[in-house]
Amino acid sequence: MNKNIFLVGTHWGDEGKGKIVDVLTENASACVRFQGGHNAGHTLLIGGKKIILHLIPSGILRDHVKSIIGNGVVVSLEALQDELNDLKSNNIAIQDKLFISKFCHVILPSHQAIDIAREKYLGKASIGTTGRGIGPAYEDKVARRGLRLIDFFNHEHLISRITSLIDYHNFLLSNYYKSTPVSLNETIDKLVPIFKSIKKYVIDVTPLMMEISTNSTIIFEGAQGTMLDIDHGTYPYVTSSNTIFPGMTTGTGIGSDKINYSLGITKSYTTRVGNGPFPTELKDDIGDNLAKWGGEIGATTGRARRCGWLDIKILNKAIELNNLNGIALTKLDVLDNLEKIKIGKDYNSFSDVADIEYLEMDGWQTLTKGIKKLKDLPKNARHYIETIENLSNTSVDLISTGASREDIIFIKNIFE
Repeated sequence: MNKNIFLVGTHWGDEGKGKIVDVLTENASACVRFQGGHNAGHTLLIGGKKIILHLIPSGILRDHVKSIIGNGVVVSLEALQDELNDLKSNNIAIQDKLFISKFCHVILPSHQAIDIAREKYLGKASIGTTGRGIGPAYEDKVARRGLRLIDFFNHEHLISRITSLIDYHNFLLSNYYKSTPVSLNETIDKLVPIFKSIKKYVIDVTPLMMEISTNSTIIFEGAQGTMLDIDHGTYPYVTSSNTIFPGMTTGTGIGSDKINYSLGITKSYTTRVGNGPFPTELKDDIGDNLAKWGGEIGATTGRARRCGWLDIKILNKAIELNNLNGIALTKLDVLDNLEKIKIGKDYNSFSDVADIEYLEMDGWQTLTKGIKKLKDLPKNARHYIETIENLSNTSVDLISTGASREDIIFIKNIFE
């Protein structure tokens, strides 16, 4: 029986989606990215070797899985080329496995230049973007002046479109941001050869997904997390696309009726990269230790992640927004050393951190890494998991206790 699964981070991203997708694709035929760009970072540990993916779906690591980049993704050709070269250097097959929507919008070097110049211009009021040009590319998409992969198939049409767009970008860079303009000719000379090298992967992917979804299993993976959604997140400190369930339908052309199960990826504590509100943030030794024990460095940016207690209020909002059927609880092992553990239950607003209601419980101070069965977890760890289930009224169906794909506890077979 096929069972298509939607997968999303429940907080601000970095919940460990890549590892969970990698585990689930063992039983899938395709893996689809539906939004975001190369500002996402999925870190996977396969056979003791670390592989970081930014744009290509995590399913690419399995030979039987088709990896599909949907139309809702914005593509940097340079970043895509670098990622393909990295995969090839690790002897990971690409041919007949990677498919990219011809309707994806393209991130130009001028988009990145605007992104960086804008953040510098805003100073202390900056959003804290990754500086990858994601936001400006989505702006051009919505303004109907964007450049798509399909434009590269007609060179004359491409030159006309890209000239107009970069002229506009350079006007902004020179006259508003007082920054250095981008060379049109260098951009063309750089991007056209890259497109020719990846042209064989570029198709209309929606019919392919429709075909697979009727007789096999597809994993739909979003980048970032629920609270970075442009409409429902902690605006303006959000990403530039819809990270939640509706973003999947617009970013792929696949209807919501094709999804059989929605899985929320929830870290056992909460992290956030960049600026913006973070009610349960820990600005003390515990927060520093969580960052150290959890290796909380952004896979894409290299920036340190802010750490705090698990925020149940946000988790419950994510459950509602994404119609989640279950939770995959990740990085449980990072809490192993703590004597006391807290869960943020409620507060009045994101900005007023003085009124947070916490639930405190005893830690387990025993190693959980590598444990394969729920019953073998320490009693207090099981109590922590049960508390999350009770507070969210949602079952924890998977538990990750380490970075390796083998460090997983299946409580429920979500494919049944």
